[in-house]
Amino acid sequence: MVIGIIVGFVVSFFRISIEALSSQILKLAHFSIHNLLGVVILILINLLIAIFVYGLIKSDPNIKGSGIPQVEGQLNGELDYSWLSVLIKKFIGGVLSISSGLFLGREGPSIQLGASAAQGFASITHKKGVSKDCIIAGGSAAGLSAAFNAPIASTLFVLEEIYHNFSTPVWLVALSASISSNFVSTAIFGKIPVLHMSYSQVIPLHIYPYLILLGIMLGIGGRIYELCTLHINEWYKKLNKIPEIVWILLPFFLVIPLDMYLPHIVGGGSGLVLRIAQIAPSMSTLILFLLIRFSFSILSYATGLPGGIFLPMLTLGALLGGIFARILISLHVLPDTYFVNFIIISMSGFFACISKSPFTAILLITEMVGSLQNLMALAFVTLIAYEVTDLLGGSPIYNEMLQKLLSPQELSTSGKLVNMFFSVQLGSQLADKKVKDVQWPEGCIVCSITRNEKSLIPDGETVIKAGDNIELSTNRDNRGYVYTHVEKLALN
Repeated sequence: MVIGIIVGFVVSFFRISIEALSSQILKLAHFSIHNLLGVVILILINLLIAIFVYGLIKSDPNIKGSGIPQVEGQLNGELDYSWLSVLIKKFIGGVLSISSGLFLGREGPSIQLGASAAQGFASITHKKGVSKDCIIAGGSAAGLSAAFNAPIASTLFVLEEIYHNFSTPVWLVALSASISSNFVSTAIFGKIPVLHMSYSQVIPLHIYPYLILLGIMLGIGGRIYELCTLHINEWYKKLNKIPEIVWILLPFFLVIPLDMYLPHIVGGGSGLVLRIAQIAPSMSTLILFLLIRFSFSILSYATGLPGGIFLPMLTLGALLGGIFARILISLHVLPDTYFVNFIIISMSGFFACISKSPFTAILLITEMVGSLQNLMALAFVTLIAYEVTDLLGGSPIYNEMLQKLLSPQELSTSGKLVNMFFSVQLGSQLADKKVKDVQWPEGCIVCSITRNEKSLIPDGETVIKAGDNIELSTNRDNRGYVYTHVEKLALN
């Protein structure tokens, strides 16, 4: 709970700083519409921000991008970094990048800020090993909770996306930290949900066949977004004669006209989601917004600037849902009153199919909207979108980002002995195999297997079952190597 309170204040100050600086930049952009001097000042400000943030990234590459892959790598033993450096530089870099209008979200940086603050707390209180990891996991959940006021979904995100299992110590700490963090952010920002929308009806059952088509569209769109986001840096590298700083400067300059003439579509996207829910724009307007948001979101994230894709993904999902609703309305299949419902359920479906975190997506949108009325439709569309992307070869985007950050893990025999825990999923390579028949990575020993809350001391003939929790022992510096190999065996 102490961790949650600390992180709640850190992330709340992060949100306040972004909102304050962003409003000033948008005021300057509005002034610049009829004043050339304002344009010059705006260009100079963005130029200075770009150069300064580029310097921050060069001084500490661990602040690049969302921060979620870095936290996942740290908890898996694959990354290690200075918490104080990341906390300070991620905070400053995130505020400057997001406030300038770039299409980046605050939630990824909030998660890393929470994890870094928790890591600092663990260091000051001399916590190590599993206790330290639990504290960092709690801090990351608290960061997301303070960013979105969604404590339950934040807890589930850590379990589903980062740990891929429901470890009791982890979820207890994460939930406690999330609730206390949410208490702080609610006291500062109020009780109104981040994406609170007004609507009067629940989608009737005879509309559900059309939701199948919506789920298919979201799944295909999610796969396209994932491919573009993961591979744009490879396309940049082919243009190796262009200095890296140019790619940093490009979005800062391109966003200036949008700050001036379309201020409601810049930034993370929460304001745009609320706006389209309120005014229900035309089909052409929604398509224009989608094209701009899609291209600028990928361009902004590809620079490596501190900022997330969490909220931009939700915004793209909302736009796709609005377009699909407009099609059905024009065909006289859907009444206008259900337009907002389609925005809500599409956010969940689009996020779930890209992150591969369906439970998190369903609960996150439910908490952010502040209503349970769409729960059935949310689950229906989310599972369809998830399955479509799965069939198209999609994988969890944050895990893919992590793998791009890491060089191939190598065997190490240094460091004190530590224990690692893995949950065996149904359908994995470990399920129903004898211990002696598994190709375990070098440098680790199977210490125990916990089954139905009973601990077993395994031998070569012990059969591993789905649902078992396996405890391995290895050298501390070998954690990343062991995790990389055993995760593939334990997951379906």
